[in-house]
Amino acid sequence: MPEEKTADYDAVIVGGGHNGLTAAAYLARAGRSVLVLERDDHVGGAAVSAQAFEGVDARLSRYAYLVSLLPQRIIDDLGLDIGLVRRRYSSYTPDPLDPTRGLLVDRAADAEGARADFARAGVDASDLAAWDAFSDETRRIAEALFPTLTEPLPTRGAAKALLGDDAVWDAFIERPLGATIDARFRSDLVRGVVATDGLIGTFTSLDDPALDANRCFLYHVIGGGTGDWDVPVGGMGAVSAEIARAAATAGARVLTGAEVLSVAPAAEGRSATVQYRHDGEVQAVTARTVLPNVAPAVLQRLLGDAGALSASGAAVARPEGAQAKVNLFLTRLPKLRDGTVAPEAAFAGTFHINELGVQLRAAFERAEGGELPDPLPCEIYCHTLSDRTILGESLRDTPAQTLTLFGLHVPDRLVDRIGNDELRDRIRTAALASLNSVLAEPIEDVLAVDAAGEPCIEVKTTRDLEEALAMPGGNIFHGPLSWPWAEDDAELDTPARRWGVATRFPDVLLCGSGAVRGGAVSGIGGHNAAMALLEADAAG
Repeated sequence: MPEEKTADYDAVIVGGGHNGLTAAAYLARAGRSVLVLERDDHVGGAAVSAQAFEGVDARLSRYAYLVSLLPQRIIDDLGLDIGLVRRRYSSYTPDPLDPTRGLLVDRAADAEGARADFARAGVDASDLAAWDAFSDETRRIAEALFPTLTEPLPTRGAAKALLGDDAVWDAFIERPLGATIDARFRSDLVRGVVATDGLIGTFTSLDDPALDANRCFLYHVIGGGTGDWDVPVGGMGAVSAEIARAAATAGARVLTGAEVLSVAPAAEGRSATVQYRHDGEVQAVTARTVLPNVAPAVLQRLLGDAGALSASGAAVARPEGAQAKVNLFLTRLPKLRDGTVAPEAAFAGTFHINELGVQLRAAFERAEGGELPDPLPCEIYCHTLSDRTILGESLRDTPAQTLTLFGLHVPDRLVDRIGNDELRDRIRTAALASLNSVLAEPIEDVLAVDAAGEPCIEVKTTRDLEEALAMPGGNIFHGPLSWPWAEDDAELDTPARRWGVATRFPDVLLCGSGAVRGGAVSGIGGHNAAMALLEADAAG
């Protein structure tokens, strides 16, 4: 038997997104030799800031934009200097049937103020009571489950026991989300506000027994043990930059402009090998463990002849994203048709447009039939109302604002049917029309222009995300979301399985959003892969 060659690195990480950087920081701090290979000329993946408009001194969170699932444990462990702003207003939702009124959810409101806000939107008091009860239940789910995300996987039974309420478990985990929402709320406006957390980035029906909406909803409401979504000071790029700093300070080597071409797991007599192209030359490096921070579908392609990821040999299907991302830069906030709510309050939280429960269902059916939803359900967020540091000094004292718009139920299949350029144009038209349906003035009147005199609006389709970020199908979660636990009969006999990062190959550990408990800007995938590797090392 040939003698095994000593590996060049203890760990080679494929992809310099925030999860890969998190894994690198933990491993390097533990004394492991680490190489991060990133194909782009910068790190951060989807968690980056960029000057989206020529001549406009504003660095927008170009893809990911809010933080909820990043655990304080990771911030403390890695000594990250990250500022997060808690938003006073949770959401504002104009009534699509009468946009002169809408529901403003103000965290600072007392009971009487909340009753007045719901009444002003035409929502019955019974729905406010149901809202409070619903919020209390999701808070209890968050408090029970969020701490487990940075621990070895609990079993389903253990997770249920941690919650300690069979009725709540059944309502959110066992029954389709749509059934639970419909049973709780009379107002279709309120139903829509609640339902959207189950649909962001996920193309599904709220009533589908496969429960994809339930899993999406769960990750949207458990962050930090509260479900709050916070504004990162300096934008998403500041978050990734801090994690990159922690990794470099600990001794990890980060190589940008390095496109990984293949991953070969360890075989008899040799370590795992990663082949990559850098500066026009194909190079190879060996590792005791490879940690791919890429979508499982991408990893399967990189493995080539090594075979499928799963022990069953089943191929990983190409996932499908289901959203449009639109960035805008405004000279000022637009006026609303609802004169009772200041734009500074309406845009400070999540601004829901054309998201009645019935509209969400109709949008899904239309998209499933191959057409762009009309009207387009949208969610909007304004970073600069909470944090002006992303603006250059010449803009900070002006009324200028950024807007980030997320269009729901825009599945990747529409690109194939319509064409990417045509779909991008249609999304732009639909997004502006949806916005204008609730404004007292056209959004076009307050759009800033770039150095070339063009309106400051940037549209990203699922295919644009795939091309820019190597996310197959533009799926922002890298694939279908999983429950944050193992089934009761699961084999958890290795560190990789216990931490939810296993593949069929013992020396290839998922460290990105495709791991169990992946998705969103959390660092959890990277943390858990590092913990699995260190646990395996400790066991010898």
